[in-house]
Order: sequence, then C-alpha cells, then structure tokens
Amino acid sequence: MKVTVAIDSFKGSLSTFEAGKAISEGVMLAYKDAEVCIRPLADGGEGTVDAVTYATGGELIKISVHGPLDKNVEAVYGITPDKTAVMEMSAAAGITLVTDKERNPLNTTTYGVGEMIADAVKRGCRNFIIGIGGSATNDGGIGMLQALGFEFLDKSGKNVSIAGCGLRDIAEIRTDKAMAEIEECTFNIACDVKNPLCGDIGCSAVFGPQKGATPQIVKEMDSWLENYANLTKKVLPDSDATIPGTGAAGGLGFAFMSYLGGKLQSGIELVMAATELEKYIVDADVVVTGEGRLDGQSYMGKAPIGVAKLAKKYNKPVIAFSGCVTDDAVVCNEHGIDAFFPILRTPCTLSEAMDIKNAHKNLRDTAEQAFKLVKTFKK
Repeated sequence: MKVTVAIDSFKGSLSTFEAGKAISEGVMLAYKDAEVCIRPLADGGEGTVDAVTYATGGELIKISVHGPLDKNVEAVYGITPDKTAVMEMSAAAGITLVTDKERNPLNTTTYGVGEMIADAVKRGCRNFIIGIGGSATNDGGIGMLQALGFEFLDKSGKNVSIAGCGLRDIAEIRTDKAMAEIEECTFNIACDVKNPLCGDIGCSAVFGPQKGATPQIVKEMDSWLENYANLTKKVLPDSDATIPGTGAAGGLGFAFMSYLGGKLQSGIELVMAATELEKYIVDADVVVTGEGRLDGQSYMGKAPIGVAKLAKKYNKPVIAFSGCVTDDAVVCNEHGIDAFFPILRTPCTLSEAMDIKNAHKNLRDTAEQAFKLVKTFKK
C-alpha cells in the first residue's frame, strides 16, 4: 500500500508536518508494510514558506525588517536550492502583528515586504513565490515599492509617507531609481482574492473595515487609490486597476502586477507545483488530504480540493480528514474527495479539540480506522 499524504495545517493546532505524521502513524497501524510519503501543503497563506522550503530542501532566512507599524520585526522567508525565494507578506505586514487597538490602514505599511524582497535579491534570488494573504495594510503597495527604490513624491517633490496615509499626497511617480535587478526577477503571487483595486468591491470597501478603517477612511482611501492608479498609468501604460486581484492585500496585488510584472495565481496550485506533489501522487494507491475545517466553501481554491483535483488526473482515490465538517461539506464529494472524516471522537471543548496532543491522537486513530476499512475492501 502506497499512500501520499498532502494535508493542510489545522490552524491553531497541527501544522501540515504534524498532521501528516499523525496520519502516517494511523496508516501504519492498519498497514504494517505501507509506504507513506508525506508532502507538506499550504494554500499560499500561513505555512507556505515552511511547506515549500522543507519540501525542496531549502534554507530559512531570518532578517529584521520594518513591520506594519514601522517598528522592527523579525521576518522569516525561504530560499530553495534553485534560488527561488518563498515569502509570506504577513511575515512583515500581517494583521497578526497589529493589536486590535492599533488597527488603522492609514498607519500601516508594506515597506517590510520590500525589504524582504531586496534582501533575497542581494542573495542572488531572481524568482519569487509570495503569498499575500492576511495583510494589515491598505497602502496600495507603495511601502513595498519604496523599499525597492520606486519614488512617490508629493507636490513639493518630497517622498510621501511609507504608510497608507502616503497615498493621499502622491503627485508624481518615478521609477528610474528602482533596483536594477528587479527587471531580472519573476514574481508568482499566491492570491485567490478577485477584488479590483477601487470601487464598491475594491480593497478599501471590502477589506478596509477589518483593518480598522471607518466609513470615512474607506471613502478617502478609495479616492486616493484611484488617483494612485491614474498616476501609475501615466508611467506604466499597461497597468489596469480593474483586473481581478489588484485589490488583494490592500492593493499589494496592483503593485506587484503593475510595477513588478507579477502574476497572480491560485495559491494551492503554486505550492503543489513548487513541492512537485504530482510526481508523488502518480505512484500512490491512495491520496490523503484535509484541513482544519471542511465546509461548502472548501472547493473554492482551498488546498484539499486542489490536491483532490490533481489526484483525479490519475484516477486516484482521495480520503480527507478534518477537525470538523459542516452539513454542506458534501459538496466536496463532487470535487474529487471520495470520502471525508471528521476526527473528533468524543464531546469536548474547542480548546480541548485543538490541543496538539488530542488532535494528533484523534487524527491518528481516525486514519487507522479509515485505512482498516480500505484494507477490508482491498482483500
């Protein structure tokens, strides 16, 4: 029995590695001679750096950068053996780095993201995989771009603030002092957000409130971003703020696409390609996936469905495990997951369920029983 395990993390509990180990133990209890291959998984968000760096035998880099509130934070990114830099923008500008009281998109910046990119460029990286979920920012990416040498000037010719409020003062944009090496780089951006930069479904209106924006701030920032887009088009005629995804991460998607030639892609597809999951699925008898919660929305770009679709390319049976499932999770059966199993075995509190030891045991024991069933039908 050959089993390939590619399971997303159970956020707040088991990492992709820990979940994979628990499943492997369960499979081995059912099949003593099973060959279990664990491939780390992420959807472009939290865990992407660890998953891709580990899977490729790469190296983790720790550097000090400016955080979302312009205070130094330690950010971690990965470099694979082929010199691809793997990053999560949230390491430098994530909303978890800002307290509830501090949330205000006028004050937050993506400058640290640019510092991470510049550091990787200096280390010889020219290819980038960057997840842009979980941002605390709505600065249109001007912070990141300023860290890379792009200039955003006010009416008096001075640099505007690196924070979101800097958008208000932009009168001129200059690109001639940007890092020369940037033109040699390719940026693959893990992003499943489809919002444009501005308007009723733009980044300010849709995501601004959760980042601390009041209705007045939303209105102001939307108009500033529109001006920013118009000025960008003067220096970069191919830029287009209406493209789906330009509003991702408070407009960071627009900055990547317009200034860095970035391509926005499905996060799970990027990760699966980077970790070469396909070649491990080809030889598997069974593919195992899952995540902390399976529901009716899981088929919309979530990691387990990405794995299931890839497995069905080779007609492989797919089993999924999850911390919990909802009634509408049955839609997952229509998208490649043949059967899914919630792992909770007795009534308990949420904190008890998420305890790492409990979650590990529950996942291991559920995998054991599922594969004993598989064994029965394989006889």
